[in-house]
Amino acid sequence: MSDEPQLSKIEFLKAGSRQLRGTIAEELLQNDKFSDDSEHLLKNHGTYQQENRDGRGTGEGKSYACMVRSRVPGGKVTAKQFLAELNLCDHYGNGTLRITTRQGFQLHGVLKTNLRETIREINRIKLTTLAACGDVNRNVMCCPAPIYSDPVRRDMQLFADQIAEHLKPRTMAYFDIWLRDEQTGEATNVAEFQPEVEPIYGVNYLPRKFKIGIALPEDNCVDVLTYDLGFVAIHSAGTIEGYNVYVGGGQGVTPANKKTFPAVAKRMAFCSTEEAVEVAGAVVMAFRDTGNRADRKIARLKYVIASQGLDFFRAKVEEHLGRKLADAREVEITGVDDHMGWHEQGDGNLFLGINVENGRIKDDGVTRIKAGLRAILGKYGMETRLTALQGVILCDIKPQDQADISRMLAEHGIAAAEELSLIRRYSIACPALPTCSLSVTESERVMPSVIDSLEVELKKHDLIGERISVHMTGCPNGCARPYTPDIGLVGKAKGKYTLFLGGNAEGTRLAFLFRDLVPLEEIAQSVSPVLAYFKQGRESGESFGNFCHRKGLADLQAQCGSN
Repeated sequence: MSDEPQLSKIEFLKAGSRQLRGTIAEELLQNDKFSDDSEHLLKNHGTYQQENRDGRGTGEGKSYACMVRSRVPGGKVTAKQFLAELNLCDHYGNGTLRITTRQGFQLHGVLKTNLRETIREINRIKLTTLAACGDVNRNVMCCPAPIYSDPVRRDMQLFADQIAEHLKPRTMAYFDIWLRDEQTGEATNVAEFQPEVEPIYGVNYLPRKFKIGIALPEDNCVDVLTYDLGFVAIHSAGTIEGYNVYVGGGQGVTPANKKTFPAVAKRMAFCSTEEAVEVAGAVVMAFRDTGNRADRKIARLKYVIASQGLDFFRAKVEEHLGRKLADAREVEITGVDDHMGWHEQGDGNLFLGINVENGRIKDDGVTRIKAGLRAILGKYGMETRLTALQGVILCDIKPQDQADISRMLAEHGIAAAEELSLIRRYSIACPALPTCSLSVTESERVMPSVIDSLEVELKKHDLIGERISVHMTGCPNGCARPYTPDIGLVGKAKGKYTLFLGGNAEGTRLAFLFRDLVPLEEIAQSVSPVLAYFKQGRESGESFGNFCHRKGLADLQAQCGSN
């Protein structure tokens, strides 16, 4: 009997899928929902089949639709692309457009019958959904701030584009299923399939999803240490000398599986700017060859690092490079900026960061973010950037237009950055219910009220001006990176959350579990005693998360109670 581990079912599915085709094309012609096999392969094409869980118990049966995610390296979006995505959410989605926590767009509620036309329109505007999900490299994140007097950020943005192109799957399945024969609406005949060479991914693609971020030491606005691969720019006098390379970050956890855990990436090496794209490819290939293909719950790169060690993985990367890597520079991550509000671009123009609470672009009562953005982009046609905190940046604004744009925002009930507390600006949430099949409780829909309650407690303790990051998810899978902020809230049971403390807005360490199974309505009152202790015992300039980390769990429980 072989000692080789058995491959998971998904590995056999990918191997026999004709490079991610499966039976997707045939099933698009059928009225019922996608099969389980197609549902998995569809992720590589940028879409998830989802059930509207709000409809359960109505007697009308399950209601399925698709989430369609656009891959947007560095969050760079033109006005034309932004407006087209807004139109798509009205024509084929549920009327809302969502900015993801990874600088992309998501459409929700797209019916199967409208899926091909939705994906085609996204490609017509020169975006793509290819590799926005699935066992491939996903969206490459990067600091979005358009500070043109700083060539470092410009070069980082170019680097993000280069990585995204280098790691793009070569399979023609995406073109054949969604884009070929637009006049007839028919996919190519599957008998015509000829495999493409996948130099990065090989036959079976990756063992699991793969995420990349690029950041500055003084501004980790993309949470670079929470991804499989992170590049931190080492720079001086406006020039990037190279990048510190971090590997093995990841947020997903399966509570019932004690082998799973969140992790922040470890500093592995330094690479020059000239070799950085090649290094990215080598890291992905090393993961391809070493990741666990038997158990998907422990298939991310962080588990390779944990089980085999950083030196082992570095050696595998160097094998693919054919040379040794330089040792990492002793440079730490020290800061973070949400880039909200008005700022100088450095070229005579301005940029404006607009907070979009939990990333949901919609018109809701007096707050009409969708109509406001549509009006401004329609009138001025500026470039935009999406942020990792689910906000949007309007670029290239002439100083003489600042007053008019501020007026248009106010007319649509869109708050200026200075009108919002920092705890609200630094909060993010995953979609959770009703569309996510993994969610055990609410996240996005309750997060505004959670922040409302926390603001009350901050005001009570005269701390409303403090920058405190709060990330919330409806399950432990970690889509909104809940294990590294000052306060992390992770859905554990219906209406109840695990409360984490002691991370920080800079994203440099994991938080610790402070209380479990906290009812939604008790979150703020559970944090309040810790805020009071922070007010009384903080050191000069110390942040809330750093205070909690310094004091530790036992001290906080002794002073503030654990239940």
